Amino acid sequence: MSRKEVPRAGLAKAALAGRITNEQGARALHMSVRQFRRVKKRFREGGARGLRHALRGRPGNRHLTPQAREQIATLMTTTYAGFNDVHLTEKLREVHGLVVSRSSVRALRRAFGWPATRRRAAPKHRSRRPRKAALGQLAQLDASPFAWFEDRGPAATLHGLIDDATSTPLALWFRPNEDLHGYVTILDRTGRTYGLPVELYGDRLNVFARNDSHWTLAEELPGHQDPTHFGRMLQALGIGFMRAPSPQAKGRIERLWGTLQDRLTSERRLRGISTLEGGNAFLPEFLAD
Repeated sequence: MSRKEVPRAGLAKAALAGRITNEQGARALHMSVRQFRRVKKRFREGGARGLRHALRGRPGNRHLTPQAREQIATLMTTTYAGFNDVHLTEKLREVHGLVVSRSSVRALRRAFGWPATRRRAAPKHRSRRPRKAALGQLAQLDASPFAWFEDRGPAATLHGLIDDATSTPLALWFRPNEDLHGYVTILDRTGRTYGLPVELYGDRLNVFARNDSHWTLAEELPGHQDPTHFGRMLQALGIGFMRAPSPQAKGRIERLWGTLQDRLTSERRLRGISTLEGGNAFLPEFLAD
């Protein structure tokens, strides 16, 4: 019997002998009088053994069968090798119909002695800028050079836009390097899918705004430098631009890169995608998922 069940036998025996009332016994066990009557009945019919939980010692309804454990372990090391626990849990449910929790997948992985794909660090306290109130008021844009195709394809840089209010990835696009074409493409795709954002938030890249010290005479007279090609586009579209003082200032898109470097890379490995064209063709399906 558990510690919670041990006092029930003595109180039920005392109630059957008439030494205490049902109300007193229920109050001592922190239960209703009706429930205490059931305890008395079980004690009368089966003694102290009758007070033990009927499911004690039996496997739970959500207990993984040996067959399911073996199937998950096989998928974990073959088809979904390199997937993190949450991503693997989603794939087991969506593709294989195995309704299993993330904690069960994690416990199974640890039982086999396999390390985590991504180690979770303790959160650091940081004073964060409040989010905007609505979708489209501010969008953060950036690019991430990474081995997106691992050893199957060329080096690439992923350009992206994320909404500040909802953290919704608005558009993604692969290019060989970080360049104007990549940023124009994601701005175009965002405008056609969601509409134009009110303001963009990016870093100090010279694609967005001039950061050189050269001033022509025509620029010195009005007191400001001419915008870049991308800057002229934003002026024509009526979109504002804000320059972030540090990478931490645009933390939402920086955290998005960590997620994509894990999930997007795993999904493309699963499909055998090894070219920039194939990677860009897969991005709308990935974003929808």
